Amino acid sequence: MAMKIDDTQCTNCAMCEPVCPTEAVKEKGGVFFIDPETCTECEGEADGPQCVDACPVDDCIVLK
Repeated sequence: MAMKIDDTQCTNCAMCEPVCPTEAVKEKGGVFFIDPETCTECEGEADGPQCVDACPVDDCIVLK
């Protein structure tokens, strides 16, 4: 599985991008998204998805 950014709720704050250990969080044209090919949900890296912890908007980043 992978995490997904809900672009209707995302404020484009970029808080999720630098905390991703696999660099799965990407930005294109001012819109952030998570590459499902590289997202590991931070398994083996942290206790939970770091992007979710860093995001200031509740339920903006969810399990795909």
